[in-house]
Order: sequence, then structure tokens, then C-alpha cells
Amino acid sequence: MLCTLAAIPSILAVAQLGRIHPDEVYQVLEPAWYRAHGYGVMSWEWKEGIRNWAIPGLFSWLLRLCRVLGIEHPLGYRAVLELPQYALHLAALAAVERWSRRSLPVYGAWLATALVALYRPVLEYAGRTLSESFSAAFLVLAFERIASSEEGESPERRLRRGMVAGALLGLAVVSRYGSMVFVIASLGWLLAGRQWRVLGGWVMGGAGVALGLALLDWLTWGRPLHSLWAYTTFNVFSGQAAEKFGAEPPGYYVPIWLKVLPLWSWFGLWGVLRRHRSALPFLGSAALYLVAISATAHKEDRFLYPATVLWVVGTAPATVELFVSLRLIQVRAAAALGALVLSLATPLRLEPPRKKDHFQAIVRATRSPDTRGLLYINEVPNESVWGAGGYFYIGKDIPWLTADRPGDANFQAAMKDPTYNRVVTFRSLAVPELERHGFSVVERIGRATVLARGSGG
Repeated sequence: MLCTLAAIPSILAVAQLGRIHPDEVYQVLEPAWYRAHGYGVMSWEWKEGIRNWAIPGLFSWLLRLCRVLGIEHPLGYRAVLELPQYALHLAALAAVERWSRRSLPVYGAWLATALVALYRPVLEYAGRTLSESFSAAFLVLAFERIASSEEGESPERRLRRGMVAGALLGLAVVSRYGSMVFVIASLGWLLAGRQWRVLGGWVMGGAGVALGLALLDWLTWGRPLHSLWAYTTFNVFSGQAAEKFGAEPPGYYVPIWLKVLPLWSWFGLWGVLRRHRSALPFLGSAALYLVAISATAHKEDRFLYPATVLWVVGTAPATVELFVSLRLIQVRAAAALGALVLSLATPLRLEPPRKKDHFQAIVRATRSPDTRGLLYINEVPNESVWGAGGYFYIGKDIPWLTADRPGDANFQAAMKDPTYNRVVTFRSLAVPELERHGFSVVERIGRATVLARGSGG
């Protein structure tokens, strides 16, 4: 059952091929492609060095393996890159089930795990190559270790548990530097509980990962922890993030937070406060993180994802315990079914994925060996390169341009240059102008239209 539940987000991500945010492509897939093949679009973050090469580096080796194995179709090598993310999500769901079994019978633990696995933001995000997605899974694994204290636990076991938790928190931060807030929250919990042996292991595990990051940055950026310092300077101290990407008021996240939490989680909160205090690390860290990101000027809906995941993990067992306490089995079944429906039906204010025709059209337009160049007419105006799928989804070293309308310089340049013999456009935008320049419609994929000129038409 766990394997099936964990596979759903991965299947959705690969089958849709779309993306939730440009970072899904240009912070992970495209730099990995660049490392593996020697060409690609490198965004400004990679030029400034505010990202580390841990995940893109791993993916680049998988892409090299795909090349050796002859996997050349974007759908094929995207599926290969999904395998480690699937394994990570599977491990996180196993941690949810393991932690739930501490307070619930077996069937109750499975229900609590299903409530988390079928939570709509998890279905949409867990398979995506976003830093929030990787980090959230590591955080679930880490806080399960922190919250799993046992009466009579040996000092050696507490030390090992702390080391694992510290290392997992370190990996959550390597995946996404904004998750440092959760490290602070876990430190506060361990200090408040005077869990000195666990804290000692926590320091050792975290220090090991920090040394690994320092070495990685030294090898790739020429200075230990360069990316962490550059990220912190840009996002915290300089104010450039708000200047470059916009600012929102402090209360921006509150209505989104209330909207995207499933209704059953509020019953679970009551159960946590009443008798499930072991879940407080999950909820307390999520609340502290919400306060922290509310205090920063630049805000995006997706930043909430790690906190919402920890919140539903923390409240799911307490919610199910309320169901188990109901006397009539029919009422229990109705309550469980209703909670599962609420998980699936949670309104998604977090950025939803583009529809599947977004990148599928790019893939189809560039499969022919006759394709020499591509013009991509953006689905959303003014997205420029960031609205496209990069070389990762083109899969070959050919020139490509983006445009918003026929009057754009890139559009006119592509019309004059016979190298550009494929076009992907949306809602039939500019099709008459393209036909006047010798293009003809090859196929339509949802809202997308693929056109070709020359022998490929």
C-alpha cells in the first residue's frame, strides 16, 4: 500500500510533464542537464552561486547513465530522475506510518498515513523537482525521529536517534536553505525538553552534513559554504529578493494557510493539545516557520508547502484516534471516508501545475531529426525563457527562442532565419502570421499547436 500511495505524485509529475514553478526546471533539471551535457540555460542564481550542486549534481550523473543506456526521450529520462524522489517520498510516508503506530492500531496507522498521502498539496508537490518538495520529505523523516522518544530508551539509542535527526535536518537545509527555521525549532524543542543525549547526536549528525556541504561548495564554487552565505545575504540581509521579485504584507499567508489545511486537521489539533503532546514538534515548527516567512518581504504560495506537510503529519494520528473512539463502526467508517475526501478535495491555493500540454508540445515538436530550431510562444505573457522547458525538454543542442507576440524581435528573427523550423504556440496565437511565413500546423495537443516549415512540415 505504501509503495502505491507514494507512486501517485511521481506518476502525476512524469505523466503531466508540466511544472508548478520555473524553479522546478531552472534550479534542478536544467543545471543537471548542463552538468551532464555541457550546454543548457544557467539562471542568474547559478551565476551568482546562491545554490548548491547537491541535487542537480546527483541528477546529472543519472542523466549521464541515461545517455549510456540509450534513454534519449525526455519522458524517459524524466522518469529516471523521478526514482530517487519516489524513494524519498516513500521513506517519508513510511515514517508517518511508523510514527502513527505509536498511538494507533495498525488499521488506524494506515488511515493516518493515507490522510497524509492523499492530501492534495502532497499529491501535487511530492513528485515535483522543487526544493520545497525535497526538503519537506527530509523534514518529515527528521521530526519523526525527534518525536519518537520512548520511556526507558537507552542513552546509546537516544544518541543514534539524535544523529539521524540532525543529519536529516541537514539534508532538508541542503535541499532548501529556507528550511533553516526548522533546525532552530528542533533545537528549541530539544533544549526545552533537556534531551541532552539526543541533542549531542543532533549536533554530530548536522555537523557531518554541514561539512559535506562545505566541501561541495569548495569544489564547485571555490569557497566553503559559499552558496549558503550568498543565499542568506541575498534573501535576508540585502533586501534584493523583495526588490527583484516583489513584496507582500505580513498577513499574506494567513488566509492561504487556513484555506489549504484540511478541515480534519483542526479536530486533530484539539486531540494533540489534549493528549498527543508528542506531535508538538511537528506543529510548533510549522507555526514558527509560518511566522518567519510572514516576516520576510518576498512571499510565494509554494513556500508554505513544508509547513503544511508537517502540520497534517502532526495532526493525522490524533484525528484518527477520534474516529477510533467512536462506538458505531458505521460512524467510524463514514468519518474516515469523509476525512479522505477532505484530503483530496482541499482547495489548492499553492501554485497548481501547468496543464500537461505545456511541455508535451515542446517534446513532440523537437523529436524529429529534421528539427533545427524552435520558437516557443509563451503561454503567459512576459515569461521569457522561464516559461519554457529549457534544453532538458528539448533534449538536443539546437537554438531556440521565446516570444509573446508576432511583433516581438525574437519572433521576427525566427521568421527570417530558416534554422527555426518548429514552433509551439498556445490558443492558436500567431498561427495566421506563422502560416504566412511558410509554417503549417502539424498537430494540436490540448491548447498547444505545433507548426513546422520546410521538409519537416
